[in-house]
Amino acid sequence: MAAHEVFCFRRALGLEPDQLQIFDLLADAPPAELFDAIDVVLIGGSGDHSVVRGGPWLSGALGAMETLYERFIPTFASCWGFQALARALGGRVVTDHGRAEVGVLRLDLTEAGRRDPVFGPLGGGFPAVIGHEDIVDELPEGAVSLASSATVENEALKFSGKPIYATQFHPELDRDDLIQRIAAYPPYLALTGAASVEEFCATTPATPGATSLLRRFVEQVVETR
Repeated sequence: MAAHEVFCFRRALGLEPDQLQIFDLLADAPPAELFDAIDVVLIGGSGDHSVVRGGPWLSGALGAMETLYERFIPTFASCWGFQALARALGGRVVTDHGRAEVGVLRLDLTEAGRRDPVFGPLGGGFPAVIGHEDIVDELPEGAVSLASSATVENEALKFSGKPIYATQFHPELDRDDLIQRIAAYPPYLALTGAASVEEFCATTPATPGATSLLRRFVEQVVETR
């Protein structure tokens, strides 16, 4: 799924392979010179790791998030990236199986989200691909909530005065990608409410609005800098 995640980000932004440089935050902390050579940072999700459980990789990964923030580097983080960014900058992340969300869910924009140039065009609410059991319960100082669901208050954020956005959901994934992920991680099927992958396929809608976010982030936040 790591290679699939890279492919999905490339597709979402229309990138050629040589336009996207891969760095594994779970293997090592990025060197300082890497931050000088990039235009935009994309941080994806990981179903196998948690910023709540942690591990030997946690300190370096959170340090990288702090550097992105301090240096005003344009960043879009999804799922695990959303949680890691929030924790690194002072938010609170908890594991809560009772509020786990897996599938395509309707999210609603906050007032700030409706005014935001990246999220505003989605309208009041939109379906999005999502899969998590770690929850950002408290946002860091300076973070603005952009969207929520029926059970989770913080589903997307931006940092005031910074070119940094993050989503609990996966704007890089579409319906077919989600089905592929569920097939690859069978334990997650039970959390969708479907009895089989076939039933999940039949009841899962497309998410055209959410998949427009990454390109609009580049257009509105990166290209206008």
